[in-house]
Formats: sequence, C-alpha cells, structure tokens
Amino acid sequence: MSAIEDLRSLDRRDLRIHLDELYADYCACLDDGEFERWPEFFTEDCLYKIVPRENYDRGLPLATWLCESRGMLQDRVVAIRQTSTYAPRYVRHIVGASRVGAWHDDAIAVQANYLVLETLVDDVTRVFQAGRYLDRIVAEDGRLRFREKLCVFDSVLVPNSLVFPI
Repeated sequence: MSAIEDLRSLDRRDLRIHLDELYADYCACLDDGEFERWPEFFTEDCLYKIVPRENYDRGLPLATWLCESRGMLQDRVVAIRQTSTYAPRYVRHIVGASRVGAWHDDAIAVQANYLVLETLVDDVTRVFQAGRYLDRIVAEDGRLRFREKLCVFDSVLVPNSLVFPI
C-alpha cells in the first residue's frame, strides 16, 4: 500500500476506495471483538473521543470517553479484557458513505454517519448509538490511520453500558 503514502496524489475515486477499506476493516475489528488490533488503526499521537452532539455543537470539552494517545487506547483494551464487568453482547457497526473534506497539513478530514446495533445474549437487538464520525486521517507506514476520531452521538442521553469502542 505504499501508493497511499502521499494521499494528495490519489484521485478522488482511489482515495474513496482506500477510505472505504479503512472503515470496513475498522468496523470488522470491533464487531469481531478483536480489540487488541483496534489501537493499530490510530497514529501514536492521536485523539479518540466519544462525545454527545450537544456538547460538540456547543464546544464543550466534556466527553463520554477520551483517549489522547495509542497507549491510552491500549490501556482501554486491557480494561475491557481484564477489569470491566459487563453482560455478554454482540455489536454491529454500520457506516454510511464517507464525505471527504478539506486537507489540514498531511491529514484529510473525513465525515461518515454511523449506527451501532447491540444484542445482549438473551435479548433483542437494539439501536445502541447513532451519530457521525469526524475523522482526520493520515498515511503512515503504508496504511491509513486515524490521527483524530471523534464519535459524535446524536442522543442527549449517555449510554450507561458503553463498554466497547464506537
């Protein structure tokens, strides 16, 4: 994938293909419970936030979940695997078509709507969260990575069982 090292050199169609693959791989990682691989989708110095839309729209800094480096993401995976207690569940991420935005230095801004479905083992499937990803993506080591991923969810209610990444 060395062709993606210079994202600016890609035509819009090729860039969209690479972005679609990134989002598909990201969702498969989470849906398959391969959380140890999740931090690999991010740069070392990254920002990952899950934030209610109201806080985002008002410019308020409070986030439901905040990680400011790949190391913090790895710590979160350890917490999921070793210290958190939660009912068994399955999740499915559905991501809409990405909208490619402006360049910011070497990162491209990308926005995509998402929907997360959750199924507790002995319950019906429900919509867990709906919102939009606001991402800044760079090419690093021959692959696309998130430098910044903001998961802005639409509800004013904070999910009380936010166990897994969005």
